[in-house]
Amino acid sequence: MTDKTTLSPVLVLGATSDIGMAVAHRCAESGADLILAARASERLEGDAQDLRLRHRIAVDVVEFDILADVPGAWIDRLPRLPEAVVCVVGLLGDQAASTRDGAAAERVMTTNYVAPALLLGEFANRMEARGSGVIVGVSSVAGDRGRASNYVYGGAKAGFTAFLSGLRARLSRTPVRVVTLKPGFVATKMTAGMTLPPLLTAQPREVAEATWKALQGGRDVIYVRPVWRLIMSIIAMVPEPIFKKMRF
Repeated sequence: MTDKTTLSPVLVLGATSDIGMAVAHRCAESGADLILAARASERLEGDAQDLRLRHRIAVDVVEFDILADVPGAWIDRLPRLPEAVVCVVGLLGDQAASTRDGAAAERVMTTNYVAPALLLGEFANRMEARGSGVIVGVSSVAGDRGRASNYVYGGAKAGFTAFLSGLRARLSRTPVRVVTLKPGFVATKMTAGMTLPPLLTAQPREVAEATWKALQGGRDVIYVRPVWRLIMSIIAMVPEPIFKKMRF
């Protein structure tokens, strides 16, 4: 373990996910205290104890439901206002189900955009008032251009990306930083069973390493695997008549 970081504590929203737990371990390795938040938070107790013993850090575990908790009231219940917030909350959903069922589509949209945006906006206000803080929002390359195969998820992530961009611009004259992280494909439980191209597929540890670098400073928008920036730039330039004929 390195010397205690000044970027502490780090709140991980969605800590039971593969990416969330990888982020927690990476932050702990650098000495950051943690607040781990997720639904069914009891599932985090074993990991929390392991992190405490392995890295000699403080770890708090809190219950968190992105669809049910009121942002301000939930933040008030935290043991302390975190120095950094990493939001890895997400729901891929099923495009076919979202096409047929408005409630399913709404759940995807709310989980990936509306609820995280409202919560991070409240954190931003409190960090601005304090005079310090870092927010990292995990979005997706799927939000760079809507595709027929996942436009509900992609549309939600597009909204989240735009929100983070605007929030970053608003806070640019303050000490609070906002970073957008775009992983692309990641080998997790959420993508289990999908056939993913190895060269474009990151591991949770890669996302965690990119997150830690984002917390330290540097770029505003980070593609975990840089090749995605090139790919999405090319896709963005495809004329609409041609794009509509593409099936991917």
